[in-house]
Amino acid sequence: MCMGFGCNACGVMGARIIDSPRERLIAILTNNFVPCNGRFPTIISIITMFFVGINSGMISSIVGTVILMGIILIGIMMTFISSKILSKTILKGEASSFTLELPPYRAPSIGSIIVRSIFDRTLFVLGRAVIVAFPTGLLIWLFANVSVGDSTIMEYCTNFLEPLARVMGLDGVILMAFILGFPANEIVLPIALMAYTMTGELVETTSLINMREILILNGWTIKTAICTIIFSLMHWPCSTTCLTIYKETKSLKWTAVAIALPTICGILACVVINSMWILFWK
Repeated sequence: MCMGFGCNACGVMGARIIDSPRERLIAILTNNFVPCNGRFPTIISIITMFFVGINSGMISSIVGTVILMGIILIGIMMTFISSKILSKTILKGEASSFTLELPPYRAPSIGSIIVRSIFDRTLFVLGRAVIVAFPTGLLIWLFANVSVGDSTIMEYCTNFLEPLARVMGLDGVILMAFILGFPANEIVLPIALMAYTMTGELVETTSLINMREILILNGWTIKTAICTIIFSLMHWPCSTTCLTIYKETKSLKWTAVAIALPTICGILACVVINSMWILFWK
């Protein structure tokens, strides 16, 4: 779980230390509830724009930290809850004790550490990212720039997703941004901004003030921000994580479960939040 805060793919690989195949599988399936570095920029940006305020200060920093910690705790809680449900349903079995035996201490070999870290880990993860990133980048460009009739493919897709997205407290653009952000969670907001501004290319802006104005002009409210944060916390794993899950489990079925589990939880959570908001605050 702790490794998942850096990268969910690394968290999945870290589950190798668990001896029990059943409990290792549970750890793999629930790892995605922990927000990784790819999701933190989106979550932190939305918190800053809609809950803390653009101006920095001690109070703003404290409020932002408390909100972010609350979101992280929600992710950890979902990990425990889903693990408990899985262990009582489709992955029943006897709980086993976990003992990690420390090997004898030996002086590290600097050369060996550098080689193993670069080739066994860094290039391994980056290679998997490239496999999906290039074709998906091309797909994003085609969606934004190829027109059919008077609308781009992106507009057709966002209109198709609009009914489901509205039930979730989002809109079609946000939901489409999450789908096209499958290679890397960091590009979800840039894709949404691209669709809102209709620029035909990913939008990069360092000004949260400008970003907030664009989002508000396109119908964002506090409810939209909350639902987007929750869905960012709970939705399908990124491409690299999915490939890693498949390699670790050797199973398309369990990879599909790892995708479906957080996604279903995220959709249900957003639907509940949206319904409660309409019921009590609209």
